[in-house]
Amino acid sequence: MVRLLFLLPFLVTLAAPPLHAAGKDVSYSVDGEPFEGYFAAAEDAKGLVLLIHDWDGLTDYERQRSDMLAELGYDVFAADLFGAGVRPTKVEDKRQHTGELYEDRERMRALMRGALAEAQRQGGDVGNAVTMGYCFGGAAVLEFARSGAALKGFATFHGGLGTPPGQDYRAVAGPVAVYHGSADAAVTLEDFATLASALEDNGIPHEMTTYGGAPHAFTVFGSDRYRADADEQSWAAFQDFLERTLD
Repeated sequence: MVRLLFLLPFLVTLAAPPLHAAGKDVSYSVDGEPFEGYFAAAEDAKGLVLLIHDWDGLTDYERQRSDMLAELGYDVFAADLFGAGVRPTKVEDKRQHTGELYEDRERMRALMRGALAEAQRQGGDVGNAVTMGYCFGGAAVLEFARSGAALKGFATFHGGLGTPPGQDYRAVAGPVAVYHGSADAAVTLEDFATLASALEDNGIPHEMTTYGGAPHAFTVFGSDRYRADADEQSWAAFQDFLERTLD
């Protein structure tokens, strides 16, 4: 199902909450390489969310979102796909690190599998889990979905939506949710429509929502691209997705 939403008044205001020590940084390794993720545990968890960062690497933004989800009742493991201490600040460095993973899709998949294994070691229920990501992380989520990862759902916020040559959506194990800004100049509405067609053609349950006037990175607190109304609506939609998708 494709839903096109234009910005409507929303009853809940999603202000950026203060950072707090709900979770912990976690050092782990994948194939002998060091990484540093973040695990936020919920009381009486309703399931696990594997969170994938944007092209800045794992920063306080992902920690903050993890804590917010933990407060809602979900264990969260925020993965590190760049490596311990690799948190690029220059655009050319961000392009380099994401580009290396786009060029090596099997490594990208292996790093997400490794993060999921670490989430399980931390106590997360990988049998009752979804993955979600922002920007680059959204593209990584779709890569993981196409790999046939045995998760219950896949969600992307203003993420890359293209499908690499030779890949398809036949192996996707769960529903896909896409939250996209109509004013996104980096990922077009044509990309959005092409993905919708691919999911429909393969019989993959999906929910795809556009937010009028929202640019790329519309959920990033404090950014000049932040759009509170689109953030509030997409966050509420994702909560609903979690409630319906996880046991």
